[in-house]
Amino acid sequence: MPNVGYLEGTDPLVLTKLAARGIDTTPLSNGFDNHGKYVNHLSREDGISVVVGYLHKVMPTRGVSLSPSDLLFTCLTHEIPVLLLAEESDHEDARQVLGEVGDRVRLVDPSDLHQLVLQTIS
Repeated sequence: MPNVGYLEGTDPLVLTKLAARGIDTTPLSNGFDNHGKYVNHLSREDGISVVVGYLHKVMPTRGVSLSPSDLLFTCLTHEIPVLLLAEESDHEDARQVLGEVGDRVRLVDPSDLHQLVLQTIS
């Protein structure tokens, strides 16, 4: 069964739609918000099919030397797809601030999240 890992702030209505279809949802933390399991502690045994969250949840915090690629290292290593939410008009700028990881994640307009999660896990 698919399992969607989500960072804090992900639209609860989208998560509810997924749950209504029998899709598991698992809260994940960026290491600062203690929302769930730390995203960099994921393993294959967790069975996460995709990770979703807003762009700002993977951006560095002032005074901390973690980059987006550091925060998403385990997802990239285990080839877990990552969908980051940003308005479509901000996608070009978002890719720039994501740096080297910008080409390894998918930027998603929030209105398209539900559909793209279903496409990703099918």
